[in-house]
Amino acid sequence: MTRDEVISAFNAIRVWQNGDRRAVHKPLLVLLALSRVNEVTAQTMDWNDAEPLLKVLLEEFGPDGSSNTRHYPFWHLQTDGFWKLDGPPEILNRPAGATPTLTELRQNHVRGGFTMPIYNALKAEPELINNVAQRIVNAHFPESIRGDVLDAVGLAQVESMGTPRDPQRRRDPAFRAMVLLAYQYRCAVCGHDLRMGQQSIGLEAAHIKWFQANGPDEVPNGIAMCSLHHKVFDLGAFKILPETYQMVFSQHLNGGEAASHRMLAYHGSGMILPQAKEYLPHPVNLDWHARQVFKSPERSSV
Repeated sequence: MTRDEVISAFNAIRVWQNGDRRAVHKPLLVLLALSRVNEVTAQTMDWNDAEPLLKVLLEEFGPDGSSNTRHYPFWHLQTDGFWKLDGPPEILNRPAGATPTLTELRQNHVRGGFTMPIYNALKAEPELINNVAQRIVNAHFPESIRGDVLDAVGLAQVESMGTPRDPQRRRDPAFRAMVLLAYQYRCAVCGHDLRMGQQSIGLEAAHIKWFQANGPDEVPNGIAMCSLHHKVFDLGAFKILPETYQMVFSQHLNGGEAASHRMLAYHGSGMILPQAKEYLPHPVNLDWHARQVFKSPERSSV
């Protein structure tokens, strides 16, 4: 199997869609499987070994409740043509849409992994693993947390590799400049506005609705944030309420007293607003972030 054929196979992954809901089950499972292509591990993995790892990944990087259906990609990925399952015939001979239960997968020790042509091609060219993994994180996660995703699946070295270009959609190079100008070059959370000459340091344009979820490169879908608040925003540590623009933090955010105090000091506070009403965060985008990224439950009112 050629390099281009392998890349095409992974590019064609069919991801479940329901409106604008995030679906990262298959991408996370594929990344986990890519990390296991080496001289030591077997071609396929037992669901009993994969389940706890995938559960943690979905709880960390997926929408709330996504870990409840963690077994879906293990079964449905076989319809994409590069994933095979091994197990008892009474399980495997079911229609692809008849998903076994968690218990059935566990008790029957169903195994899943890449087909032999894909596995051999990846094993023969480790750089191809890096290329595929980078394409997957680029397609499904914002830049601020891609390194965290790769590190969590055991592919931390991929972050230093070149970034494959996305032929389907291009970012607007003016987006960052427009958002920073709208917010007068300061973080909307903490007011960070450090500069070196005319160059802002550590200030970024955060997408409210992720670019990977077809969020537009428009100012009402952007907020100027320092790199720290941008990252925790994309991890779901806080959300911003429409109309009041109040910041509400998640109960999952924790740390030492000093660190958590610096972050949680903004809980219940209003964000720093842009300099014109037409730049205000759009309620539809804020609602998407609250549903698809924020980690419930929220902290009590202050």
